[in-house]
Amino acid sequence: YTEPGVFSEYAFDTMKLAKKAGLKNNWVSNGFWSKELFDLISSYLDAANIDLKGFTDEFYIKYSGGRLQPVLDTLKRVKQKKIWLEITTLIIPTLNDSEENFKKIAKFIKEELGPETPWHISQFCGAISWKLQYLPDTSVETLEKAYNIGKKAGLKYVYTGNIPGLPSEDTFCPKCNALVIDRTGYTISRYDKQGLCPKCGEDLNLITRA
Repeated sequence: YTEPGVFSEYAFDTMKLAKKAGLKNNWVSNGFWSKELFDLISSYLDAANIDLKGFTDEFYIKYSGGRLQPVLDTLKRVKQKKIWLEITTLIIPTLNDSEENFKKIAKFIKEELGPETPWHISQFCGAISWKLQYLPDTSVETLEKAYNIGKKAGLKYVYTGNIPGLPSEDTFCPKCNALVIDRTGYTISRYDKQGLCPKCGEDLNLITRA
C-alpha cells in the first residue's frame, strides 16, 4: 500500500465518494499528518491503523526522516475524535527492539489512547527490506517479550504479526482470558458477532461488522 497522506487531495475526494456509496474509509498510515489535513479528512475517516515506529526523535530522524511528536499528536487527535484506531510497531533488530522502547510505547498507548487500543507488534523481514537487508529477522522471542510488556502495562489487545500461527495472533477476553477471536494469519475461524466474550459475556469493544 501507499501512504495516503502523500496524495491526500485525491484520497479525500475518494473518501467522499466512498461515503456516498455507503462504504467505510480506513487509512493505513505513518501518521505524519498536519492538523489541517486531519481536520479535512476526520469527518470521513472511519478507522486508521497508524505506525508508531519507535519512541525517540533520534530514531525517527535517522530512519524515517521525520519526528516523533507529529505522530503522537495525530494519534491523540484520532482517538479524541472517536475514530477507530489501531497501532502497529515493526520491531527491527538492534534499532527499536529494546525493553525501554517497548515500555514507553505501551505506556503512551495506555495513558494517552486508552488500554482498549489494539497494539500490533510485527516481525521485520530483512530479505524484503529496501535499505536494511543486512539485519536479521525479528525473533519470536523478541516479539513475545514486547507482547508480554504490553499486556503487563495494562493493554487489553496486543497482537504479534507477520508470523502466522502464534497464539498471540488471537483475541482473548481481557476479563476472563477466554479465546474470543481465533486467527491464523488473515483467516478468522471463530468470533462472536455480538462482540461479547462467549464465556463471561464481557463487552469487548469490538467492531464485528462494517
